[in-house]
Amino acid sequence: MLTIHPRPRSRSQVWAIETALSREVLSADSAGALLINDHPSVQLLTMPEREASLARFMETRPSGDLWVFAYGSLIWNPALNVAERRVGRVHGWHRSFCLTMAVGRGTPERPGLALGLDRGGSCHGVAYRIAEEDIASELRLLWSREMLIGGYNPTWVDVIDCAGRSFASAIAFTIDRNHQHYANNLPQQERVRRLATGTGSWGSSADYLFRTIDSLRSNGIRDDEMERLGGLVEAATAHEELMA
Repeated sequence: MLTIHPRPRSRSQVWAIETALSREVLSADSAGALLINDHPSVQLLTMPEREASLARFMETRPSGDLWVFAYGSLIWNPALNVAERRVGRVHGWHRSFCLTMAVGRGTPERPGLALGLDRGGSCHGVAYRIAEEDIASELRLLWSREMLIGGYNPTWVDVIDCAGRSFASAIAFTIDRNHQHYANNLPQQERVRRLATGTGSWGSSADYLFRTIDSLRSNGIRDDEMERLGGLVEAATAHEELMA
């Protein structure tokens, strides 16, 4: 048996935890300092490296309004100034806990997991429109959050509404399948273990999972795989232990 060390034991306790990735923390570029507390030798992209990445990506910007597609924590904690939000769907990508988190929502000894958009299928989420005058400031915050550790490729995705009409070309953070922390083929038991036990300076992986499920529901979205994982993780945490 593997005893689960301190973590949220219920969704009510999960929701009582304030997010570490507040707008204030991101504005001060302090998210990385939290990660260093988890693992002092963690490799992070510097501010100049993130700015260069953002500049290169924006060279490919399509015409029209700028949108960001949220599929996980950006739904329940966007930390962005947004001009408009709409529920939408992207094709060719699906939501998956496929990124190992050895910092932030886990430690090297007890890693957690984060969501990424992986290839195949489709994904419902929330699209945020950023006003033109806010693009520079808001994308700088976004890059300081999503591109700090590595593991994602920013990608332009076509977002469609419930009638099947395209309404946005949006930024989405898709998983980098070549990254060392890509974790697509974990056995179910290990996936549940990581979600139930991973905790770091940004919060717990269970918190991340439960908040995502509840936020999807509140937006009229049901993701059967997230619901299934939620049930398994909730059962594991309620019983205080996971089978080895």
